[in-house]
Order: sequence, then structure tokens, then C-alpha cells
Amino acid sequence: MDEATEVFTDHRELLFSMVYNLLGTVADTEDVLQETWLAWSGRHRSAGAGPVLHPRAYLVRTAVNTALARRAEISRRRESYFGPWLPEPLLAPAGATGAGTPEDAGERAEAVSIALLVVLETLTPLERAVFVLHEVFGYSHPETAGILGRSPAAVRQLAHRAREHVQARRPRYRADPAVRRQATERFAAAVGGGDLDALLRLLAPDVTLWADGGGKATAAGARPVRGRGKVARLLVGSAERARDVRVRWATANGDPSAVLFLGEAPFAVLVLDLAADGGQVTDIYFVTNPDKLQSVNSVAVEEN
Repeated sequence: MDEATEVFTDHRELLFSMVYNLLGTVADTEDVLQETWLAWSGRHRSAGAGPVLHPRAYLVRTAVNTALARRAEISRRRESYFGPWLPEPLLAPAGATGAGTPEDAGERAEAVSIALLVVLETLTPLERAVFVLHEVFGYSHPETAGILGRSPAAVRQLAHRAREHVQARRPRYRADPAVRRQATERFAAAVGGGDLDALLRLLAPDVTLWADGGGKATAAGARPVRGRGKVARLLVGSAERARDVRVRWATANGDPSAVLFLGEAPFAVLVLDLAADGGQVTDIYFVTNPDKLQSVNSVAVEEN
């Protein structure tokens, strides 16, 4: 490996995590990393350019600003997207606490949770970049300002707005993984058995079902479904179709998840959010868009 390749490889996991948090899809993240690599390798090949004194800072600045430039194209795609849009799940074997290497998994588990990424979608691109850099990766306001080409005062204002917005909307509680796994097992059993009473006990009164089929697979319609009765009836109505589904277990974005298979093909990834007491389900994230399930077969899932 030459020096440029080695330095980029050493930082690739960090860059992937940052960009994924900004964009929410693996394909777009990989495209941004490719553009970052081309800029980095081109800089090294330039005969008149001096050495890069701070490679990490250069790579982060390039990747983040390339991702921000890509947001306009992504926003245009979202305008024609059918139904609720959810981030592409990052899957790991059951029991893993993050989507990356073991040493950074714990640090990144909250950062890449489906619930948090759904909230980050409601921020402006700059607010989201400031939040990710400052709140998730610990960059100071002056450092963030240098990456984004903004003044520290402007970054502080963006950070304040983003933090207030996220705190008002993000789940204030994350259940213990074992509790979440148990709740997911009970939920899957109730849906598979068409047990309306069991579902009604599991679901919070204001539960929301986010079903992302992208117009290509089974989902729950054009909008999120809210309310215990509506969600329970919808899920029970799908019970007959669910009888042929096999449930396996994995970790999606740091949280225990159910991976549903029809035959040997992945059908959906299911992630639940729980209320503060760890009992009732407050949010159901259900990804069935096949474009977002392409990595499922490469992950060691646990049989039910």
C-alpha cells in the first residue's frame, strides 16, 4: 500500500460513519467516499502541492463538504419517493452494539440509530452537519466552523437550533438491548399469530408505524400510521401473509432488530422503539424497500 492509500484506509471507517450520518444511505455514502479518495489521491499526485500536514482534517473537510453538496440531489429524489423514507439499515450480527469495528461500536451506536436519523432528516443540511460533527463526533465549534467554512458564531447558532430541535423530537429513552430484544420477540409473535389483544397490550396509545417500501415492496401506505388501534388492525390484517415469514435476529444501527425472510430472500428489517418504562412500543420502523436490504445476506443473522 502506498502512503496515500494507507492514510485513506486508516480514516475510512470514520469518514463512512460521518457521511452516512449526513445522508442515511450506503450508496450515496460510498459515492462521497469515492470522490473524497479521488481528491485525496489527486492531491498526493500533484507535483506542485506540498505535504498535507493534517490528513484527518483534510479528509473530514473534503468528505463532509462533498456530502453537503450531494444533499440537493438527494432531496430531489426524496420528493418523488413513495411513502415514508427511512435510512438504510446498517446491519451487524445479533448482539453487536454498533455498525463498525468493536472498538468504536459503542461510541457510534446512538449516532446511527434509526430513530435519531429519522429526526436528523428534519434538520437543514447545515444544522445536521453541525449536530453530527459537534454532538456525535465531539468537534468543537471552532473546529466545526473550519470544516464547514462558517464563522464560529454562526456554527454556535446552528448548533443551538439543531440541539433544541433534536431534543424535542428524539426518543428520550433507549431501552436496554435485552429488553428491546424481548419486546421485539413478543411483537413478532403477536403479529405472526394475528393476536390483536397481545398487540394492543404491547403498543403505546400514540404508537407510530413507519413503513418504507419505496413503492417497490409491501408497506403501509403513503404516510406513517399513528394510533394503537389503527396500527394493531393493520398488523393483524397482514398476519396471514406473515405466516410464511421466518424471523432472524441481527443488530440494525446499534439496536436489536428482527430480519424477516421469505424463503432465503430478506423481506424486511424491523426495529422498535420503547417507552421510558421499557414496556410499550412507541415507534415501529419497518424497512421493506429491496434497495435498502442488499447488505442483509452478507450479515451473520441469528436463527429464531
